[in-house]
Amino acid sequence: MRRQHRDVNGVWMHWRESGWGLPVILVHGLPTSPALWRHVMPRIAGGRCLAWEMVGYGSSILQGSRRDISVAQQATYLLQWLEALRIDRAVLVGHDLGGGVVQIAAARQPEVCAGLVLVNSIGYDAWPGLAVKLCRWLGPLIQRVPNWIFRFAFRQFLRLAHTSRADALEAMAQYWPHYAVYGPGAFVQQACALDLRDTRHVIARLQRLNSPMRVVWGAKDRFLPVEYGFRFARDLDATFQYIFKGRHFTPEDNPQVVAEAVNDVLAQLRIGEYPQHEELQRRWVNNKVPASL
Repeated sequence: MRRQHRDVNGVWMHWRESGWGLPVILVHGLPTSPALWRHVMPRIAGGRCLAWEMVGYGSSILQGSRRDISVAQQATYLLQWLEALRIDRAVLVGHDLGGGVVQIAAARQPEVCAGLVLVNSIGYDAWPGLAVKLCRWLGPLIQRVPNWIFRFAFRQFLRLAHTSRADALEAMAQYWPHYAVYGPGAFVQQACALDLRDTRHVIARLQRLNSPMRVVWGAKDRFLPVEYGFRFARDLDATFQYIFKGRHFTPEDNPQVVAEAVNDVLAQLRIGEYPQHEELQRRWVNNKVPASL
C-alpha cells in the first residue's frame, strides 16, 4: 500500500492507496487510522482502494489542532479531498465514526456515492459511547493523566473491542504510537468534537439513494450494539451481514467479511453497467456470481 499525502485547501491530508478500478474510499473511526484497513484492502478485487485519514487522527493529529474535527466537518474534508483527487464517484466504506462521515458525505452529494458499506457504524442515538462521554466530562482531568495510565486504559479499550488478545495487541502497535507522542489530550480533543446531532437527519436522505448498500456488524459489539446494524439494514433496505462472535473492530478481526461486502457492491455495479446481461443479473441476485466477477 502506497502512503500518499497532499495539501487540500490548506489542510495536509494523508491516505493509503492500492489497486485500480472504481475508487473505494475507506474511512476509519476512533481511535484508529487508515491502518485499520490494512487486512481489508488486499482482499478487495477490482477497486482502487484509498484509505483516507480523518483530520486530527493518526499521523494527522497536529492537523486537527485548532480545527473543527467533528463528524460533520470530516465529511466536508472528505468531499474536498475527493474533489482535489478528481474522484467524482466512488464506493464509500466507513467504520465507527467513519461510517457517520460517509453517511453525511453521501447525503450531501448523492452523485458521489456509487455504493455504501457501513461497518459497526455510528448512527441514530447509538453514539457517542460511555467511554467517549467520560472523556468529555472529565477532559481537563484526563489531560493531566500520566501517559502510562492512559496507555493502560487505551490497551484495555482495544482488548474489549477485539475478539482476541492477539488482534488487540496488533492494533495497539498500530495506533498507540500516535497517542504516545501527543498524550491523552489528543484523545480528549477527538472526543469533545463529537456531536450526536451530526447524523440525526441523515438516514431519511440516504433512503433516497439509488445505490447498492451493505451493512456489516460484529454481533457482540459492546460499543455499538448489533441492534443498530439491523436498524440500518431495515431503513436502508441493505443486505446485512453480522458476525456471530465479532466485536467492534470488524475490519481487523474479520477482514474477509468486510472485503466480501465491498466486492459484492463492486460486482453489482459492474453488472449494472451491462443491463442487457439479464442472466448475469438473475444469477447475482441468487448469490451465484463470485465476488471477483
